[in-house]
Amino acid sequence: MLTYHNFALVFIFIKVNLQRKMIPRELSEQEQIRRESLARIRELGIDPYPAEKYDVTAYAEDVRKKFNAEINNFQDISIAGRIMTRRIMGSASFIELQDSTGRIQVYLNRDVICSDEDKTLYNVVFKKLLDIGDIIGIKGDTFLTHTGELSVKAKEFTILTKSVRPLPIVKEKDGIIYDAFTDPEQRYRTRSLDLIVNPHVKEAFIKRTKLTNSMREYLNGKGYLEVETPILQPIYGGAAARPFKTHHNSLDQTLYLRIANELYLKRLIVGGFDGVYEFAKDFRNEGMDRFHNPEFTQMELYVAYKDYNWMMETVEEMVEKIAIDLHGTTQVKVGENTIDFKRPWKRFTMYEAIQHFTGMDVSEMDETQMRETAKSVGVEVNDSMGRGKLIDEIFGETCEHQLIQPTFITDYPVEMSPLAKKHRSKPGLVERFEGICNGKEICNAYSELNDPIDQRERFEEQLLLAKRGDDEAMMTDEDFLKAIEYGMPPTSGLGIGIDRLSMIMTNSHSIQDVLFFPQMKQEKREHFDEDETYLAKGIPAEWIPLIQKLGFKTVESLKEAKSGKLFNDLCILNKKGKLGLTNPTPEAVAGWTL
Repeated sequence: MLTYHNFALVFIFIKVNLQRKMIPRELSEQEQIRRESLARIRELGIDPYPAEKYDVTAYAEDVRKKFNAEINNFQDISIAGRIMTRRIMGSASFIELQDSTGRIQVYLNRDVICSDEDKTLYNVVFKKLLDIGDIIGIKGDTFLTHTGELSVKAKEFTILTKSVRPLPIVKEKDGIIYDAFTDPEQRYRTRSLDLIVNPHVKEAFIKRTKLTNSMREYLNGKGYLEVETPILQPIYGGAAARPFKTHHNSLDQTLYLRIANELYLKRLIVGGFDGVYEFAKDFRNEGMDRFHNPEFTQMELYVAYKDYNWMMETVEEMVEKIAIDLHGTTQVKVGENTIDFKRPWKRFTMYEAIQHFTGMDVSEMDETQMRETAKSVGVEVNDSMGRGKLIDEIFGETCEHQLIQPTFITDYPVEMSPLAKKHRSKPGLVERFEGICNGKEICNAYSELNDPIDQRERFEEQLLLAKRGDDEAMMTDEDFLKAIEYGMPPTSGLGIGIDRLSMIMTNSHSIQDVLFFPQMKQEKREHFDEDETYLAKGIPAEWIPLIQKLGFKTVESLKEAKSGKLFNDLCILNKKGKLGLTNPTPEAVAGWTL
């Protein structure tokens, strides 16, 4: 007779075999046990993934903050969350339930949960079939235990989700944490798990959302319109960067993921909007490090009849507001530094900054002199780099990392800024600034170039740089040129990096800490031979998953096996698992290892 236990084991065997065919990963012992529990729960007539809604009337944080023992509030409440700890003590037990706001202790008594003679729900379902990580609903009353611990006394519980993969268990002894889920790569790769076992991680993302809400509130308060522009673009532009390229089959046309949305937003200014902004997902096919992700968020703002001096004051006012909204003060702790966003911020021209930090005056140097200067400060140069690129590299190498407090760097060489208006009083420069904080750029802004003749000439200069090998040179956008030929009013534009600003405002070391799902290298998976390869070796199909379970993922690896040990191990697996397979002969197993 096929007992439930044997049925479950056979089910697991089949499931493991199917799982192995779909994904090259075997189920762990804990995963197998949880699948057995799942099958048993269903056998008892309980749906472990119910469809109906579960009405939640209270949250852990609200109960902790507002419970009053004198008035005995929070009675007959309904809470839901994930089981994070369990203490089973016969007919009474305690669990910690974690919801979106935090954890709260729940007390369960067998005779309260099971008021009639049938104690299966407590003795079997709760004690034996539920696990840490399962999501349940609790209905009950809030009270204080004899030790003063705030708890919910459960009147009933409902299984809402059965977890079939175990959580990493964090242990604490004498104030020391063991087995914490702290490996950065695994945290970023499995963010869902990171958020479960490291709930403090949520704080950075909550602050990030508050940051963008604060920025929107500021911009909307000024009367500017939030808009959307294309992500797929026939011509990429608005920045110096390498794009991602794709192909549109229906149009039979090459398209690019946008590197910036600047040119589209300025076309809206041409069309008559006085102020537009967009929170844009931009994409740049470049290197990855703790400050760069190939997909990032940028807020770009364009306002007619303004210049870059006005925009500097706007940035100061807006970022000061953000700091106060997030922290209640303009001072923000970032690593070992305390950064103060109180207005006004320090200002240097780019030439002044280089001279201030290096003692060198590069303002009158030609390209040849600039190349030698760049080499002298450790910049790697190549023939594709023009004078503007060299100045930018010198500044980045010698100055940027020293700018900790918020600072505006202004008046860039014209070669560096093909979309910025030439300086009104300084030949060879443009009206541009970058905001730098904690050693990194957080924003970039111009008095926008609105002279269509000058703009076309700048694009042509970019083409010459591209021919020299500069793969970040801009392309000529004829649609944009056509638009500004109709007339674009004097305009100031701003791009501010939301990810970089979020890093600073949340005291995060890496950009990956403020992105829910940062780009990661593909995880290497173990290689498994196909079943046909084993079958060709004369190995019966039913033994293939067991052989691989013993670590022989390929037929070639069987050559390293000792046939006698392999025979014994397979027989043990067959017996312990009660699989009912006919054991192979030692001679047959020896043949598999040849």
